[in-house]
Amino acid sequence: MKITVEIQRFNPESDSKSYTRKYEVDAEPTDRLLTVLLDIKGTQDPTLGIRKSCAHGVCGSDAMVINGKERLACKTLIKDVAQGEGAVICVEPLRNLPIQRDLMVDQDKFFKNYMHVKPYFMSSEEPKEKEFRQTPDERQKFEEGTKCILCVSCYSACPVIQEVNPNFLGPAAVVQAARFNDDSRDEGFEERLLQLDYPDGIWPCESRFECTRVCPRGIKITKTINFTKRKIQQHKS
Repeated sequence: MKITVEIQRFNPESDSKSYTRKYEVDAEPTDRLLTVLLDIKGTQDPTLGIRKSCAHGVCGSDAMVINGKERLACKTLIKDVAQGEGAVICVEPLRNLPIQRDLMVDQDKFFKNYMHVKPYFMSSEEPKEKEFRQTPDERQKFEEGTKCILCVSCYSACPVIQEVNPNFLGPAAVVQAARFNDDSRDEGFEERLLQLDYPDGIWPCESRFECTRVCPRGIKITKTINFTKRKIQQHKS
């Protein structure tokens, strides 16, 4: 079927502001949007800037705003966002981060916030039998955080960052802090507490659930953030 893909374009070397360019394409309902975008780049406009890697929903590289919602282009089928012949699909870069070019954004701030919470295992002891053992229940406590692919969708969708506090750490950073804080083998809670318990840390979150709605891995992000708030409050009481 014939569809129109409207792509937000911006080249910092030549453009003073973003603009929209339309591309007419033939696509099957079962085609992935990433395939369509790469076809546009390969046959119509080689200047189109787009980021992608594995194309299988694992790396998170091709997250973008599709018809107003953060999605992975590689997991989005045309039939998911275009209803029949002549449909229009609007594609924009992720929000809350500077645009590098077209659909690519500068993720430095996102990863700076991510590293700020010390998202790595901390232990003062070596394992006694080659590894630290856990029960299934102990492992389950931090299962949510292990699913994150750092696609930046939750950060882009966060209304707090956009409307209230642009310095908020963001959902992904808090989820990764929780992943290690809830790990029975880890001893880094006190260090991470310093990175979470301050005005721009965990507290700006208003539980609007936009991060949870757009997560391509189905992580209960808002729930994890609220559990972490409660854990900090209990620790301080």
